[in-house]
Amino acid sequence: MRRPMGHGGDGNHAGADPPAAVPVEGPISVRVPGKINLFLAVRGRRDDGYHEIVTVLQTVDLHDTVTAELSGAQLLSHHPSARRFMDIELAPHPDLPGGEDNLVVRAAHELLRAIGAANANGDDTDRRPRTRLEIEKAIPIAGGMAGGSADAAAALVALNELWACSLDREELRQVAAQLGADVPFCLQGGTALATGTGAQTAQVLSRGRYSWVVGISDEPLATPAVYDAWDELGQTSTVEPDAVLHALRTADPEALGAALHNDLEAAAIELRPRLGEDREAFLDAGALGAVVSGSGPSILGLASDAVAARELADRVAGRFDRVEVVDAPAGGPELV
Repeated sequence: MRRPMGHGGDGNHAGADPPAAVPVEGPISVRVPGKINLFLAVRGRRDDGYHEIVTVLQTVDLHDTVTAELSGAQLLSHHPSARRFMDIELAPHPDLPGGEDNLVVRAAHELLRAIGAANANGDDTDRRPRTRLEIEKAIPIAGGMAGGSADAAAALVALNELWACSLDREELRQVAAQLGADVPFCLQGGTALATGTGAQTAQVLSRGRYSWVVGISDEPLATPAVYDAWDELGQTSTVEPDAVLHALRTADPEALGAALHNDLEAAAIELRPRLGEDREAFLDAGALGAVVSGSGPSILGLASDAVAARELADRVAGRFDRVEVVDAPAGGPELV
């Protein structure tokens, strides 16, 4: 982040004043890329209901933008403890839930808790500070590309700047881990190997650029439903990501295409059989490899280069509500 850490940041001092840095009115906008799974193996269901996975993640240059704006920056500058009474407002979006059902709102409250400022429900004055958040979507909703997690990561970056929290990226990552398995990766971007529930990530070497075509359906597919279907199928996997990691290290798109793997693909196809046909259509159209992205329903087709990707997109466009040609790897969230 731009500013160094200004306080302990462990969230253990309830009601303590935040750092001395001055909040701003904004607006502050953060652009965040979506992610794809080049490899996803499900090792089994844990006692806590989550699933143990091994996955290789990469960001692609299909972006959402989250904008945050503060009313009451002057109040916070003179009375830092007023953060405890912060109102969070999310601009309505026709395709997204509002309130605490939206991960962006939950990210805002989690960040307040992390700086020890979420211990009161409100005050009895009209001078309560208010933060308004707005989401512009390009990443498909419930499309297997971590759109909600990416938006939460973008909100953490924007609000850290807007509220002058001065948390560094590792401290933001600790907050992100409380929100969902994909949020820590979306906060860093690039290419990573994730294990456990997916929240434990390590950056991996990826040489070269890769051109993908994303086939997008407007009909979402809920991740919990796909994992439930995987439980029913009971196909625990022992496949390892070595072939994908080697292809990335050697910048070999043909080897990468051949190594693409997703254990959730069978479950997604069980719920929506057309996905299997869409995947085959990509291969018939000349893709080096094709796979369901995450929990679906987006389908990824790998091309040899950008020109081939545009040709591939033209060939499969009729099967989808929308197709996007994207490059990878992209970075992480960026202040606009």
